[in-house]
Amino acid sequence: MEFSSKLLEQAVNEMAQLPGIGKRTALRMVLHLLKQPKEQTLAMTKALDAYRTEVIFCEQCHNLSDVALCEICASPARDATQLCVVEDIRDVMAIENTGQFKGKYHVLNGVISPIDGVGPHDLTINSLVEKVKLGTVKEVIFALSATMEGDTTIFYINKQIHSFEVKISTIARGIPVGDELEYTDEVTLGRSILKRVPYEDSLS
Repeated sequence: MEFSSKLLEQAVNEMAQLPGIGKRTALRMVLHLLKQPKEQTLAMTKALDAYRTEVIFCEQCHNLSDVALCEICASPARDATQLCVVEDIRDVMAIENTGQFKGKYHVLNGVISPIDGVGPHDLTINSLVEKVKLGTVKEVIFALSATMEGDTTIFYINKQIHSFEVKISTIARGIPVGDELEYTDEVTLGRSILKRVPYEDSLS
């Protein structure tokens, strides 16, 4: 792809690094930005810069947050005895959109995947185990994608916490095996939360 401007080429190359964005799509996006009012483009770049430099992880659930304790963890209306374990923030958003879960979350920030070099210690599993040890959590609900990596992660965490006095359940398999949680429609995901089953039963 030949460029008449080095600045255009640089902008396209940077945009093309985003997931699912090829150079042709990046070129369309960059040219679109050029047609917009300068203030709009500057507002977007300012928002991205603030996000990259100021966003933090909630010290309790590890969700992305603007402050030390995210809105969900800080809310007295949430049921602290129910803890939903998810892979990342996209899954929190997907479950929240169903309106069916009123407990709190624990974000692992990934799943165990030896082929990708991701082990248990690369995730927030230790802090999850510590929460369960405190005894305030009465139910741990696994809401991970129905993939080999998701199932491996559930199996590993179950081994770490099954000896404590806590109910361990997993969302119902209304979600097709191999599907990512974030792409599941809200109705199916909501029903899966409501019709969750004991983890042991999900193995049969």
